[in-house]
Amino acid sequence: MWAEACRLLMQAEGRQRHSFAPRQAASALPVWHPPADVLETEREVLILVALPGVDPAAVEAAIEDGTLHVAGLRLLPPELRHAAIHRLELPQGRFERRIPLPSGRYAAPVRHSLVNGCLLVRLEKAG
Repeated sequence: MWAEACRLLMQAEGRQRHSFAPRQAASALPVWHPPADVLETEREVLILVALPGVDPAAVEAAIEDGTLHVAGLRLLPPELRHAAIHRLELPQGRFERRIPLPSGRYAAPVRHSLVNGCLLVRLEKAG
């Protein structure tokens, strides 16, 4: 039982590292991909994207061909740029995430805000 628990923990850590690994974006710049949840109610689709420390005003969010495209930049705060780094696990730099949306039409505009370290995108269903 202990060995199985350790194996599952190692798998989870590997998936987390893979989620935050730099990748090539359409712009050819290295990016990281934040984890996201997609929830649907009768009136709207809610997308939570884990972006602690990111200013929501600096995040681009748009619907393109049935996909929500979220992009932006996370940088170290200016007061930490010359600090000695002992551990840096939160990814820095450009991030980008494309999230397929449930089929349907959505009212404009795409609204987003920051809630408990997550970007919350609210897409109101049209019609």
